[in-house]
Amino acid sequence: MSDLSNVNYSQIVEYSLDPIIIHTNLKIIYINQAAAAFFRTTIEEAIGLNPLDIFQEFSKAAIEKRIQSAYEQPMPVIEETVFRMDGTTVDIDLYCHPAPIGNQRAIQSLVWDITERKENENQQKEMQKQINELSLTLVPFTNEISVLPLVGSINEERARQLLDTIPMKVQKQKVECLIFDFSGIFSLDNLVADTLFNIVHVMSLLGVRSVITGLRPQLAKLSVDQGLNLSSTHSFATVKDAIGYFQGR
Repeated sequence: MSDLSNVNYSQIVEYSLDPIIIHTNLKIIYINQAAAAFFRTTIEEAIGLNPLDIFQEFSKAAIEKRIQSAYEQPMPVIEETVFRMDGTTVDIDLYCHPAPIGNQRAIQSLVWDITERKENENQQKEMQKQINELSLTLVPFTNEISVLPLVGSINEERARQLLDTIPMKVQKQKVECLIFDFSGIFSLDNLVADTLFNIVHVMSLLGVRSVITGLRPQLAKLSVDQGLNLSSTHSFATVKDAIGYFQGR
């Protein structure tokens, strides 16, 4: 095992690309160059400041409690929004752990900019929201035929929304035939599949003919494994095939 007793810890911290702050008794006693650049300040200006000042007012009480605990043990990584010295805000991951200096207790805090990650998450949420809205929309093809495009990932909540919403829309729009297009669905769990196929049975109770298109082999196998009886439901490879069938009748 290597002997680390002669490692210059101060140089490791100073040259780290991760912003690092060392503080004790709610007073900053050191920040490295990466932290100074991240918070848009200088090392000299940061020394002596209260680390709580970078946090939003509603977070300060919880952060102070967290700091007190961090003197004894590492704290889990959390997400926070903090202020830079120029007044701008930034989303970060925050990690704190004990870092005693001789006999003095102190805490080392590391921060990581998660702006890009949060933007990606928000974009994904917005995309999923749009997909969900699309999947609650009946696309009319003729006065009697409409298509329900099922796209994206289907979870239990979204499947329940479909079961609660689609029958009402079908009645309101006086749909006689509803095409369930599964071509945009790649995976389903058993509970969600059961809920979706239950919608087909609800349609039959309302006197609406159901047609299934774009059902992938694994989804077809799942319906069989679950004992879902779709023998009375027409199935086609594509929406175009289904519409061609009904136009030719």
